[in-house]
Amino acid sequence: MVSERVRERYLRDPLPIRLGGLAADLARIASFAENPNNRQVIAGLLEESKYFAEWIAPEAPLDIQEQLAQIQVSVALWQLEWMDGRPDPAMRQHAQRWSDRLLKLAGLGL
Repeated sequence: MVSERVRERYLRDPLPIRLGGLAADLARIASFAENPNNRQVIAGLLEESKYFAEWIAPEAPLDIQEQLAQIQVSVALWQLEWMDGRPDPAMRQHAQRWSDRLLKLAGLGL
């Protein structure tokens, strides 16, 4: 569970920055998943990413809400697989794609 303090801090940022924060978590998942020693770090990032997507949605336009819902479902499935010790081999690529897409939606990507 992500703390109320983190939630309050996260919600102070404007929407593009929040989208960038979720994008950063997804990029970290993609990067850290290469090393099995990062098991706990990945678990925390997956948990945080689910909350970030949920907290962004109420203020996001409908098209972004739809993508956030898809991200939440993906992250929840990755989390279940990760915790069961059978991570999705495509998780890294999918997480990086979502990260790139969110950065563009936020106006923060190239």
